[in-house]
Amino acid sequence: MATAAATSVSEPEAESKAGPKAEGEEDEVKAAKTRRKVLSRAVTAETYKTIGPEWNPQEEGVSESDGDDEEYAMASSAESSPGEYEWEYDEEEEKNQLEIERLEEQLSINIYDYNCHVDLIRLLRLEGELTKVRMARQKMSEIFPLTEELWLEWLHDEISMAQDGLDREHVYDLFEKAVKDYICKFLWWCRLDLSLLLWIPMAGFLSPFDREQTFDSQLEKVHSLFRRQLAIPLYDMEATFAEYEEWSEDPVPESVIQNYNKALQQLEKYKPYEEALLQAEAPRLAEYQAYIDFEMKMGDPARVQLIFERALVENCLVPDLWIRYSQYLDRQLKVKDLVLSVHNRAVRNCPWTVALWSRYLLAMERHGVDHRVISVTFEKALNAGFIQATDYVEIWQAYLDYLRRRVDFKQDSSKELEELRATFTRALEYLKQEVEERFNESGDPSCMIMQNWARIEARLCNNMQKARELWDSIMTKGNAKYANMWLEYYNLERAHGDTQHCRKALHRAVQCTSDYPEHVCEVLLTMERTEGTLEDWDIAVQKTETRLARVNEQRMKAAEKEAALVQQEEEKAEQRKRSRAEKKALKKKRKTRGADKHRADEDDEKEWGDDEEELPSKRRRVENSVPPSGQTRDAEAETGPAERHTSVAVDPPSKQKEKAAALKRDVPRVPHDSSKDSITVFVSNLPYSLGEPDAKLRPLFEACGEVAEIRPIFSNRGDFRGYCYVEFKDEKSALQALELDRKMVEGRPMFVSPCVDKSKNPDFKVFRYSTALEKHKLFVSGLPFSCTKEELEEICKAHGTVKDLRLVTNRAGKPKGLAYVEYENESQASQAVMKMDGMTIRENVIKVAISNPPQRKVPEKPEARKAPGGPMVPRQIYGARGKGRTQLSLLPRALQRPSATPQAENGPAPSPAVTTSAATEAPKMSNADFAKLLLRK
Repeated sequence: MATAAATSVSEPEAESKAGPKAEGEEDEVKAAKTRRKVLSRAVTAETYKTIGPEWNPQEEGVSESDGDDEEYAMASSAESSPGEYEWEYDEEEEKNQLEIERLEEQLSINIYDYNCHVDLIRLLRLEGELTKVRMARQKMSEIFPLTEELWLEWLHDEISMAQDGLDREHVYDLFEKAVKDYICKFLWWCRLDLSLLLWIPMAGFLSPFDREQTFDSQLEKVHSLFRRQLAIPLYDMEATFAEYEEWSEDPVPESVIQNYNKALQQLEKYKPYEEALLQAEAPRLAEYQAYIDFEMKMGDPARVQLIFERALVENCLVPDLWIRYSQYLDRQLKVKDLVLSVHNRAVRNCPWTVALWSRYLLAMERHGVDHRVISVTFEKALNAGFIQATDYVEIWQAYLDYLRRRVDFKQDSSKELEELRATFTRALEYLKQEVEERFNESGDPSCMIMQNWARIEARLCNNMQKARELWDSIMTKGNAKYANMWLEYYNLERAHGDTQHCRKALHRAVQCTSDYPEHVCEVLLTMERTEGTLEDWDIAVQKTETRLARVNEQRMKAAEKEAALVQQEEEKAEQRKRSRAEKKALKKKRKTRGADKHRADEDDEKEWGDDEEELPSKRRRVENSVPPSGQTRDAEAETGPAERHTSVAVDPPSKQKEKAAALKRDVPRVPHDSSKDSITVFVSNLPYSLGEPDAKLRPLFEACGEVAEIRPIFSNRGDFRGYCYVEFKDEKSALQALELDRKMVEGRPMFVSPCVDKSKNPDFKVFRYSTALEKHKLFVSGLPFSCTKEELEEICKAHGTVKDLRLVTNRAGKPKGLAYVEYENESQASQAVMKMDGMTIRENVIKVAISNPPQRKVPEKPEARKAPGGPMVPRQIYGARGKGRTQLSLLPRALQRPSATPQAENGPAPSPAVTTSAATEAPKMSNADFAKLLLRK
């Protein structure tokens, strides 16, 4: 294809050599040239609409016309003189060339880097490398489907440079490829317009009679298009019918009107689904799924295919949708070109999904595609960049199954059999070298590929020697301890080998098996009982008894060790229990002595400080023992504010206990009706300082629906305990209220969960986040605590479309340096892992990995802890918050009296007995004693 500059030079020469043309032919050529310009400008305008105002064809090195603009560009370049801008241009050009080389090298390493392809095409187009940009676009279109924007750019460039019939045919082929990737109305319109453009020059060579016939045939095609459209239920059919009546010179036929009325009736069935699509926002996957279910029930293959295509325009990166579409075509239509085209588009859109590649290979084999084409497709699958090691094992198994079905095993040796064996060898080397180095795991720990190879050699090739070699290799890879692996080998020998090798295999199994040795011993004795001699029986009995005795001895030792550990833990728990009881008794004794001494020192305290205000410590003691509100007001009214500050009566501990019990009886209990769990939500993790929870929470929950009642929970003293029940009028409002989970309330995340009676449903767990492998979600750790959600989202957006981002916080709402980032698809997530892992954010090196949360640990029941082998959990030993630090003395050092037994600083804590005696010797000091000590200084 000639360049634009070469064409502008060669056109005058061609015209001079051609000589005078017929007047009609010149008019046709001029008309064709005018239509080409109009089509090019239409593509340019649509590209501008699609991409946006930032797209400028002149900046990209593309002109909209092919004549005057080029002359103007050449004239302007001749008038411009070299100066300071030339050096800046050269520097920018050199920078672009270096970037182009880097992108080409990166694509040579990973050809499935989508963003790298787009950047390379943009730079080559900017530099005017026409040949290279065509090759780059061609290479990208072979691997990925191009978006509407990329196709419009490509078509604009090719239309602008098309000069002869071959160029226009090339543009037409590009339109054919473009309309196959996705449904695009504008591309279809341009394709139709280009068809007319190709037809007009040919019409100039026809006779007037032929031209008239051709025009009539084209006119009949337009009629048939109108009639076909009016027979299909489509939105706004009335406007199409009115347009047809206005365009047609003759009255509309009665058959067309009948078909039109039938289509209108059918449209009523489809309207609810179409209206749901209009009201929803992209990508509207749920609405499309419902529409697909409806169309599949109706059973019209054309409409099923159409709704799948419409859904894939917005959900082209959803593998499950491609799988469902291809499965429908494989089982229902079974049209070769259509089936293979959809499979090819599926793997181009979601190359990271191994299930799509496996189905593609099966479809190609099912429709008799050439072996070389299938082999090339398999090689593409290997380079697709799967996320899991098991994916590579699956694609190798699919290809090996295909090769096995090609072999005629009636022949001793054939080309297909040799290829199958060579492929088995290559598969094992690939899994060992490529997969294990990348994932640090084999992906095939049970050696399934090697097992299949051994079965094929034994059953189909009658080559037991090769099968035994393969099984020896399987056992050396850590599978010799499993009884099922030995029994699988024994069954293979039993079916295709001999008794001697069966006996040898079972003897080895008895010595090596560690999970179920009894089963292997039983199989050996059964075989010797039916087939062996007396000597064989004696040897088998001796070996099995020796092995089982050794196994039982090992099990007894392990059981004794576990029992000793359990007993040791029980003794420690009993010792801690006695220590707590002694401390509790000592604390109670101290309280009794303190109350007696307080009464004795009360007179001295009044004499020393009658006019002084009471100390803060005493004020806190008084406030802690809060009487009922009515009693407080009565006391204030009787004594007055002055007397209330000078004397406060403190009841003895026995009376304080009675008052606390009475107060506990007075606090109203909040009843909860378990029959209303479906319309009630449980709200927790609220601030304890939240005043009037009902008034502050009601506006939040009324946005979800009508609230019947909010029941906050208070302690015995009347303090808010941080949780409550919110009851709604209907179940729909309660379900909507669950979306308020983790909403901030006074700087603290509020937890909203379903209301479930744990006594009736002990296994109920509130589902919050997934604990399975999420290939499209990333787990980010090592973030600085000051990193905000917006800042992290800006970093992640550079590698794909971020659907959701969540910073992990503690119960108080403070960040923990962790985050979960959800992308649109697995490909974007895998690219982000490679580019973000090890990135530095504010001097913090972050770690990024595919989200694979561990399974939540279920706390052990008391019965399980008492059973042998049940380890004691530290949380259960020391309580919910670990070991307390109450051993520290809160008495100032200046007031501490020397004890008989000195303690080393920062040394171990003394025994309970020493602590008890020391505490007994230290007398309690009143407020007056503290005041006297201060006055002495």
